[in-house]
Amino acid sequence: MTSTDDGRLADLGYTSEFRRDMSLWANFSLGFTYLSPVVGIYTLFAVSLATGGPPMIWSLLIVGAGQFLVALVFGEIVSQYPLTGGIYPWARRLWGRRWAWMTGWVYLIALLVTIASVAYGAGPYLSAFLGIEVGTTNTILCALVILAVAVAINLAGTRALAMAAIVGFTAELVGALAVGGWLLFTQRHHGLGVLFDSFGAGAETGYFAAFLAAGLIGIFQYYGFEACGDVAEEVPDPTRRIPKAMRMTIYVGGAAATFVCLALLLAVPDFGAVISGASADPVSEVLTAAFGPTGLRVVLGVVLLSFLSCALSLQAAAGRLLYSYARDGMIAGSGLFRRFSAARHVPPYALLVAAVVPALVVLGSIISADALVKIISFATLGIYLGFQMVVLAALRARLRGWRPSGPFTLGTAGLAINVGALVYGVLAIVNMIWPRTPGAPWYDNWLVALSGLVVVGLGALYLFTARPYDGVAPAGDAIPQEERSTAAE
Repeated sequence: MTSTDDGRLADLGYTSEFRRDMSLWANFSLGFTYLSPVVGIYTLFAVSLATGGPPMIWSLLIVGAGQFLVALVFGEIVSQYPLTGGIYPWARRLWGRRWAWMTGWVYLIALLVTIASVAYGAGPYLSAFLGIEVGTTNTILCALVILAVAVAINLAGTRALAMAAIVGFTAELVGALAVGGWLLFTQRHHGLGVLFDSFGAGAETGYFAAFLAAGLIGIFQYYGFEACGDVAEEVPDPTRRIPKAMRMTIYVGGAAATFVCLALLLAVPDFGAVISGASADPVSEVLTAAFGPTGLRVVLGVVLLSFLSCALSLQAAAGRLLYSYARDGMIAGSGLFRRFSAARHVPPYALLVAAVVPALVVLGSIISADALVKIISFATLGIYLGFQMVVLAALRARLRGWRPSGPFTLGTAGLAINVGALVYGVLAIVNMIWPRTPGAPWYDNWLVALSGLVVVGLGALYLFTARPYDGVAPAGDAIPQEERSTAAE
């Protein structure tokens, strides 16, 4: 299959230096550990429960359905364009160089911030595991340790990444099922009826607004499937396997996340205490009550492995995106970032950026009292912007005559699914940037939207002054030949 894969890659204008050492299961495991049910739920459970009460769990189903539409669109694209870097080269082929550059820029910044958010979120759990005080300084130090371990594994090569992803997937899934099952068996304080009871959450703003705000737990949960495509040149038969791995990530990851959230919800003894702020860390309280000090240490070990696997997968995606940029000469420092390790078959300098920049974000979090929520909010906005720029590019190309030609296609349903994915994504973005703290200063109330504008603005400034898109790599393949000369810019 390798010769066929290499021939397909040559048709797309590239010769890969990667080794195809990643199986279907390893590729799926990469997406699963990036999506990481444990990381997503444990990181935002307390905030979402306090904001929206138990019904916040329904956001997982709503967002899962919307993101499944996006995954189907991505599956069609990667089946035709199985290129390292995912978001950036897809946008390049579907629209053109400038659009692709901005898409990749937004997504890369968001990835780097997401890595920081995962490492920062792991800090309190690592502190608790080590038996040290959970505070800002220790959280930052623990986050830096997570980043260092993750990049060390990534630098070891594709085979090490694949093995770590499978180990992380297995540990996380088994751990999530075991912990969730034990909570349901020994700590269940409520019936399923509480999933329809707000317990007073949203009394001031109205429940619909509170539910939308609490929905960040679902929005933060359901990405990671695109990472399966970020390593397309490391997977045998990627045109068939990667779309399947993306769908598996949504199925299995979404089911696991919902189960974990349900088990935690039914184990919280007093929802009113969480909503009022009297119980600020319901996850730790539930786990301590269920497992005791010794058992808690084991559970925390599984949780930490989940966070590490998630950071590892995110770093892999970010490093390969930066490499893809550099391979096309689309960013300052391209000569350095496209360098390859002959021994490990990975781009070491691009991977180092995926550790150093998140470390700087983590260090900068010391100035913010609610750093985690702000970091996650911007990171999620950037990811969604990158996603929807590709979804829009696919819809534009489809309306101008593009017919997906890979082994995986949506057929006549493609247009409707593409439109549905775009509508869902736009609504999710509006939900993320909507101001919800009228008493706060305007700049704090609009922080997420402003941070997005700053990233896009800086990218546009660089784009139109440095003109990094002037390279000769192929672009606009999906556009009809007669329109390609201008549309590919």
